Amino acid sequence: MLAALGRLAHRRRRLIITLWSALLVLGFTVGVSVFTHLSDSGGVTASESARGLELLTSGQRQSAGVVAVVSGAPVDAPRTRNAVQAVTAKLQALPYVHEVHNAYNSPAADLTSSDGRTSIVAVVTERTTDMMAVQMRVDALRDLLHGSVPGATVQVGGDHSVMRDEMRTSQSDLVRGEAIALPVLLLALLFVFRGWRAALVPLAGALVTVAGALLLLLAATEFIDVASYAVDVIALFGLALAVDYSLLVVSRFREERADGTDVPTAVERTVTTAGRTLVFSAMTVIAALAGLFAFGEATFTSLAVGGIATVLVALAAGLTLVPALTATWGHRIAARVPTAATRPASATEADQPDGFFGRLARGVGRRPVPVAVAVTAVLIAAGAPFLGVTFSNGDYRVLPTSQESRRATDTLMDAFPALGAGPVTVVAHGRPNDPQVAAYADHLRQLEHVTDVTVGAALPNGYTALDVMPDGQPQGANAQQLVTTLRADRPGFDTYVTGQAAALLDFQHRISSRLPYALGLIAASTFILLFLMTGSVLIPVKALAMNTLSLGATFGALVWVFQDGHLSGLLGFSSFGAIEAWVPVLVFVFGFGLSMDYEVFLLSRIKEEHDLTGDTTGAVAVGLQRSGRIITSAAVLVLIVFLGFVAGENVGIKEMGLALAVAVAVDATLVRCLLVPATMTLMGRANWWAPAPLRLVHDRFGLNEAPVPAVQPAAPTRAPGQLARS
Repeated sequence: MLAALGRLAHRRRRLIITLWSALLVLGFTVGVSVFTHLSDSGGVTASESARGLELLTSGQRQSAGVVAVVSGAPVDAPRTRNAVQAVTAKLQALPYVHEVHNAYNSPAADLTSSDGRTSIVAVVTERTTDMMAVQMRVDALRDLLHGSVPGATVQVGGDHSVMRDEMRTSQSDLVRGEAIALPVLLLALLFVFRGWRAALVPLAGALVTVAGALLLLLAATEFIDVASYAVDVIALFGLALAVDYSLLVVSRFREERADGTDVPTAVERTVTTAGRTLVFSAMTVIAALAGLFAFGEATFTSLAVGGIATVLVALAAGLTLVPALTATWGHRIAARVPTAATRPASATEADQPDGFFGRLARGVGRRPVPVAVAVTAVLIAAGAPFLGVTFSNGDYRVLPTSQESRRATDTLMDAFPALGAGPVTVVAHGRPNDPQVAAYADHLRQLEHVTDVTVGAALPNGYTALDVMPDGQPQGANAQQLVTTLRADRPGFDTYVTGQAAALLDFQHRISSRLPYALGLIAASTFILLFLMTGSVLIPVKALAMNTLSLGATFGALVWVFQDGHLSGLLGFSSFGAIEAWVPVLVFVFGFGLSMDYEVFLLSRIKEEHDLTGDTTGAVAVGLQRSGRIITSAAVLVLIVFLGFVAGENVGIKEMGLALAVAVAVDATLVRCLLVPATMTLMGRANWWAPAPLRLVHDRFGLNEAPVPAVQPAAPTRAPGQLARS
């Protein structure tokens, strides 16, 4: 099948390039509209906090999602009063504004700071789920409010403003990440391939994969909630995976051309051999992404669907577009002269590789125990900071201070310290004047760390909202402890505890309770695939253990940098003592997928040599020598992609980009070059052991390397060393 696909890629190369070009244009014109269809649930959709929020908002046609902070001028000054009242009248005239509260028309609301120099203008708008409408409203309100009060600074914040800025930074981070990564990536590819045509091929594969990812996520928004960070995550991963696949295909094509094979045969052989590795790699990555389904949450499900679909787009591009481009430029893509690092000329060379990676593997093989112990100790020590991790969930502080909603909220918190905690809201069954509700409110006021309790107006559904103000931050330790206390000590009527701290606890509980199922699904599917590839029981177990160690070190680096604040000046962010709760989950899944990608590259070469010689130690050296250059080159290129996104504004995207960069760097160096050779040397023949029944299964269903098509190559018109370079 792959051989036929290779022949098709050459024969129909113009049609294939045209179709992918159309997808590219469609993705970057239509697909980018996905940013206006994103929505964050803010927690677990089936949780108590979500149910409480639903009761709190059901039947409401208005939303106080925009708050203007007027600071720097005396609130009681006549000029300030007149200006605020004038802009309030303009706001009330807007068709989507229901009412406006300010320090002058709502004195009981305490909308003036204690120093008398800051006041709040709260804008209540009609409720909408249309993210485009939210963004347009926020932009219009900002245009109206900016400069409306002489002598004062007016900053627009609130939930809608934060949502608008998060979506805009998500979009700008994607553009910025690609704008930084792609030129540097092209330069690196020029260095790797020594020719601009060969360098452009992986870049083209990466761009069409991102375009396909945008279209797929846009389609997903019609059926399921897609988080604001999903586009960046999927595009980031697709870009990296496409570079890996394209690099492998182009490298194999150059090897085939170096043997004097004509272009049509080289394309066919490339798709047949490298294509098989691509297919198997895609299967292992999809197995890792499937773990997200175990969490049963719309956001993670959308990421799983989008991620898997993106892997398939990257695979399709690697099997069709990349071969079609190499077929088009085949005579002008420089061949790679065979060496011991690529295609050994004899069995003697294969047995005794003399390249850098071969020497490294033999050196590790002479001292496998110290190397294995030292690398394992380093990885465990690097992961230790993760034991003290603190999580947050959708904290506004993930936005940089350059964003207006971040500055507005900081100003608001400074001027109104009581608002800094953020309430834990209890939605209680009953009316505000019911004796049992009043008694319950009195009971809540006596709880530790509670500073105030406010009984709100009656909700349309027979419930009442009680805002319980704790000490500290909205998602801090005191707020979380208060949520736990309120849920453990229920009154004699129905209550639902919601708010930011409750949503964070529910999110963490969902992750911890479903994590064993996700890990089990990933481990089982990965084990099966690696067993079918190698016929070994121990190699898949070893791979799972080493990937876990590698990702543990990545999590430790994540906490050390973003929670503890190290390198904050260099990376351009302000630490607030926590990391986003969704980041470790996605880093584990996507990082595990990339690690298995490199695992397949290495193991396929090792197994190929072991099948020929039966010598494990020699096979490890030859396998690392043949795959080391590709793995290292791929890792460097992927690092460029990930680090491009570290330059983004949103701290959550920074966390994701840096964590994946660390994961790739650790995996391609400590794990693939040191730990894998050391452990495989120590295990010797045991590497390939499997019980007799499983051996029979592998003999029947195992995935073995397909033979290279027996096509006689045409005589080259020029010697391989004379092939045109560009």
